[in-house]
Amino acid sequence: MERPELPLPQLHAFVVLAEELHFGRAADRLGVAQPPLSQQIRRLEGKVGHPLFTRTAAGTALTPAGRALLPAARRALTGLADGLSAARAAGDGRSGRLRVAFAASLALTLLPPLLHAHRARFPDVHLDLREMTTAPQLTALREGAVDVGLLREPPPEDPELTFTPLLTEPLVAVLPAGHPLAAHPAVALSDLADAPFVLLPRAAGPGLHDRITTLCATAGFTPRVSQEAVEWVTVCALVEAGLGVSLAPAGIHRLCLRGIAFRPLTPPTADTTVAAARRTEDENPLVRHLLTTLTAATAGPA
Repeated sequence: MERPELPLPQLHAFVVLAEELHFGRAADRLGVAQPPLSQQIRRLEGKVGHPLFTRTAAGTALTPAGRALLPAARRALTGLADGLSAARAAGDGRSGRLRVAFAASLALTLLPPLLHAHRARFPDVHLDLREMTTAPQLTALREGAVDVGLLREPPPEDPELTFTPLLTEPLVAVLPAGHPLAAHPAVALSDLADAPFVLLPRAAGPGLHDRITTLCATAGFTPRVSQEAVEWVTVCALVEAGLGVSLAPAGIHRLCLRGIAFRPLTPPTADTTVAAARRTEDENPLVRHLLTTLTAATAGPA
């Protein structure tokens, strides 16, 4: 048997009348005249198949059918109100789920203040965090697997993606603690010309890899790569083991690994750019709010 469809305006009129048990007061609450209210109730009773109210000289009262309908009618109206509120919050970007990829090194610098700031502004937005190097991030963005990427050295141009530069971070020399250059307060990049290097593979982060090799070329040499590693912890561990030296974002020193010396480079012109990436056509308000939080968090003092 097909269930009758109960229009929400009729349910609203029914609940108000059930609460007031007086047609005049219920009509005033609804902002209508009594005849339209009576018509709404009659239509609803027609769908139910039974009277919902008794009308006597003593007043108005719910019938057994009306008492049975009242809890369900209230649930339906509450559910609609909750659904509308949730829809507005999602449409405004105040609730929902956002998939954010990030370079591992940013977990030591940019990510913690970003999470604190965004949670404070949008407590009902869940950030689904995924650690990825730059090349996989770009692929995941194009395929729609993530919504925002936090990466280093974005490509110069990509018709599908938009990049928002956030900050520049110095690169530092990563040396074994016992290396002769570790005794110096700073290291000239050219002093590393004869040392083997431990670097991230170009396939994992082509922009950062090319940035490092370009800096070395400017200093007059091509780095002789002895080992490659995707994770910075592994890069530092291999340096500590004496397999070479490396260049890394300055925030890597927060790993606090024993047996490693981090030294600034001279002159201090070697740096790496951190950017946020998104799909150019993505109009998701969650993305817009996250980018606003990011730019505010990295703007620095005015």
